[in-house]
Amino acid sequence: MTKKIIAFGASSSKNSINKQLATYAAQQFKNSNVEVLDLNDYEMPIFSVDKEKENGIHALAHDFYNKLGSVDLIVISLAEHNGAYSTAFKNILDWTSRINAKTFQQKPMLLLATSPGARGGSTVLEIAKNYFPYQGADIKGSFSLPSFNANFDSEKGITNEELKNQFLEIVNSIEL
Repeated sequence: MTKKIIAFGASSSKNSINKQLATYAAQQFKNSNVEVLDLNDYEMPIFSVDKEKENGIHALAHDFYNKLGSVDLIVISLAEHNGAYSTAFKNILDWTSRINAKTFQQKPMLLLATSPGARGGSTVLEIAKNYFPYQGADIKGSFSLPSFNANFDSEKGITNEELKNQFLEIVNSIEL
């Protein structure tokens, strides 16, 4: 039976390394249908209760929420902006959480992060690992890829064998 996976990089960058990692990760699951989301397709005004009161919950928030609810696995790779989520991703979370505080709807999740630096987005990954369960994420595994440009190739994926083996061990531990 084919499983449905949604993958995205939690960044609005057109050349997001986190989107590349999330896409690669989702493609490692056998018998799956992968849909890769682009956060730019969910750009909304900065959330405020005043805007919600005036206009209701933005339609794109409903679209995003419904997409998350329709899958068997969510794969997110988090961009780290000053030690936290990107503003684009946080805004989508803020709007979507107004539909349901359990934004991730108890869906299984593979949580990733990467960056050009040696810490690989590990600060934002820790924040998400601690917080996402409160938002309804069932985190099945997490992985940080350090030094993206040195350890990832767009054709081959993760090129560092030790990191690739660690990553695949996590992927293979997730049952769909």
